[in-house]
Amino acid sequence: MRALTVVPLQSGTAEVRDVPEPDTDGGRLLVDGLALGICGTDREIVAGEYGWAPPGHDRLVLGHESLGRVRRAPEGSGFAAGDLVVGIVRRPDPRPCPACAHGEFDMCRNGEYSERGIKELDGYGSEQWSIEPDYAIKLDPALAETGVLLEPTSVVAKAWDQVERVGSRAYFAPERVLVTGAGPIGLLAALLGVQRGLDVHVLDRAESGPKVRAVEALGATYHSGPVSDVTEGLRPDIIIEATGAASVVFDAIAGTGAYGIVCLTGVSSAGRRISVDLGEANRSMVLENDVVVGSVNANPRHYTAAAQALAAADPGWLASLITRRVPLDRFAEALEARPDDIKVVLTLGR
Repeated sequence: MRALTVVPLQSGTAEVRDVPEPDTDGGRLLVDGLALGICGTDREIVAGEYGWAPPGHDRLVLGHESLGRVRRAPEGSGFAAGDLVVGIVRRPDPRPCPACAHGEFDMCRNGEYSERGIKELDGYGSEQWSIEPDYAIKLDPALAETGVLLEPTSVVAKAWDQVERVGSRAYFAPERVLVTGAGPIGLLAALLGVQRGLDVHVLDRAESGPKVRAVEALGATYHSGPVSDVTEGLRPDIIIEATGAASVVFDAIAGTGAYGIVCLTGVSSAGRRISVDLGEANRSMVLENDVVVGSVNANPRHYTAAAQALAAADPGWLASLITRRVPLDRFAEALEARPDDIKVVLTLGR
């Protein structure tokens, strides 16, 4: 069985190689891999910047944005052969910490969680994989071509969940949302905003191309100017920040309307320094009851919410987000970042 593997923390080691057949003991599903989404985390692991192999192993099977079809399912598992499924990425730490013990392993407090394709568990980048039924999400059959978008959608489903939980601290009737960044996370965040009936605006550097078309096809408004220029006129109630760019993050925090909420989903690179007036930022946040919250990963309820959002979305719009499909044996092409890419997908199987 072929799989995309890498030696973590060593660049130049990514290769497709034969690996053992997946273990289906303990009532696990056997799944034929269909597709694997590629994101910045995968590129960082391949570059040797990140990642942990399973204990006792040198290599890690890459891939956390999965899509597969059940080949074999144990009786009573709730799944059947032919079901379209996605695997949840994170597993709770073994102690477990209080958050993991309550099913909130996306909020693990001691960092001893594991993640498929990232940390101490082989990922979904193989022709077949197995999974515990509790960590598999069944998809609408209509998502056979686009269900690989479920994992990034789960991330923004959690972000919206966090925003709405924070908003419920007081009267909360948002009208306008600004999403900064029109990559997969930003566009899927915009989709969930449109599905909530909000006036959605998306900001990105691109001035033309698939990102602009995707925003317009949602019925949202696209912007490409400075963040401060957009927020000054818009005064959004909510900002979903999906770039991780330090200057954009700061302008987003400063740019909401009164008692606005900023949810940070983009991970910033270390080492970039900018000068800010922290006193003015603090004054504004305190006097306007503003909130800034970080959000990463997702738990099963967010995956379920994401599956419902994708099932309700326009199939053609979802398909437009997948700008390249690359076969497994040409994986290096998928790892190249190109200006017009939104989502790149590796196709699995022979």
